[in-house]
Amino acid sequence: MAKMNKKWVVLCSAALGAIYAAEYFATEAQALPHNSERSQLSIPSEASSPINSAAPTLPPVNNVAPSSPAESAPTPSSSKKMYNDGSYIGIGSNRRGSIEVTVTIQHDKITDVEISRFAMHYSDRDVVGLPDEVLQKQSAQVDNVSGATYSVRAFEDAVQEALSQAKNA
Repeated sequence: MAKMNKKWVVLCSAALGAIYAAEYFATEAQALPHNSERSQLSIPSEASSPINSAAPTLPPVNNVAPSSPAESAPTPSSSKKMYNDGSYIGIGSNRRGSIEVTVTIQHDKITDVEISRFAMHYSDRDVVGLPDEVLQKQSAQVDNVSGATYSVRAFEDAVQEALSQAKNA
């Protein structure tokens, strides 16, 4: 009878170890730094390239420099609005919980960011200043808060989701 109990202990320990390892690797993938300038790789489809393609190809880059400074930035009269006015809700979540934010856009600017629901495993006191940072930077990319990485990432994801909904197509 004692040998059977040891087998169960070993089996259960192995199962818990496998679950822990799977969650660890999933978390590591989420913990990669957010970078709005990250390159996106284009993987060719089977119809357009051989199956034995060794590496994905990068999208073509336009290396033509503008001939004058006026061509490098659109003029206000010709530029299209980036965002539609209104309030948009975004949700960011990870294995530590979720955050819901309401982002208000007026005249192509972020005018208000409110954490409307905070359901993270940690305290919300570490992220209460992040809405002001979004207003200041006019971006979902905020500075990391030591000890609150999961909360900051969920917050960034929530703001980015709201901005994606507001985006003018």
